[in-house]
Amino acid sequence: MLRRTLLKAAAGTVLIGASARMAFADYPKMKQKSSYKAGFAQSESNNPWRLAETASMKAEAQKVGWQLVYTDAASSAAKEVSDVNSLIAQGVDIIFLVPREERPLIPAVMAARRAGIPLILIDRAVDPKLAKPGVDYLTFIGSNFVQEGQRVAEWLVKTTNGQAKIIELEGSVGASPANDRKKGFDEVIKQHPGMTILASQSGDFVRDTGRQVAQTLLQAHPDATAIYAHNDEMALGAIAALEAAGKKPGKDVIVCSIDGEKDALQAIIDGKLGATCECSPRFGPIAFETAMRYAKGETIPPQIINKDRFFDASNAKENLDSAF
Repeated sequence: MLRRTLLKAAAGTVLIGASARMAFADYPKMKQKSSYKAGFAQSESNNPWRLAETASMKAEAQKVGWQLVYTDAASSAAKEVSDVNSLIAQGVDIIFLVPREERPLIPAVMAARRAGIPLILIDRAVDPKLAKPGVDYLTFIGSNFVQEGQRVAEWLVKTTNGQAKIIELEGSVGASPANDRKKGFDEVIKQHPGMTILASQSGDFVRDTGRQVAQTLLQAHPDATAIYAHNDEMALGAIAALEAAGKKPGKDVIVCSIDGEKDALQAIIDGKLGATCECSPRFGPIAFETAMRYAKGETIPPQIINKDRFFDASNAKENLDSAF
């Protein structure tokens, strides 16, 4: 049984499940060296969140003097598996992986394990039934996606006095943030009889796709009074769809989302977006600190959960400059 450990870092705080199964005696080690060659397998680079995440990882690698080998899967799980295999072939010391989907990236996780290369999951997890931290990969660093969905739902319930007809724009099918943000939001909404989810469909975390899906769902459900998007990009697309339909976002239809990007905070200031729960993309400091701690022989918890802020009209303006 692991003892409880608190790891303080600028990007987050460690939370440890008491029943987590760890097997570090058998997990690949890192030899202590003055510098390391790290691989960073990014899932895509088609939105501000991903660009900020990549920038943070590259900046921290430069700061600590590590070589960073970067790959971009361009929204393809199959390519991302291939990218990880390429990083293994290049002899990296550790791999930071952003798994686009929970199940298709399992082969990549297992390939690194067989090759004896430690692997850290960044911002998205894999199916816990198929891969375990400390056994098949080192740890997961990210946000509590279920809690994000819950926080947005609670805000929406309070704001609408428990009366709303909701359109839900889901993230990429099979991605852990989409699965968990839906779970958290839907669980809270079900507790309030006056809150109804009229329709729920994937917008793939993309602004224009979110716009198109919102446009279709608004035509099918003209009585909708709220839109919940699994990320800010889709929320901004939904706002465009509302305006194109002659509706006023923030008045005719309340919009809320997750991520906390600068454009979203500006939309809150402009009265078009109601609220967004932060999901910080700045993983560089905590990712590299965790890797360095492991190289020194320290025990790493199975999950390192970031602390996320919540933005609405009460604090968006004062936090605009700190958003990504």
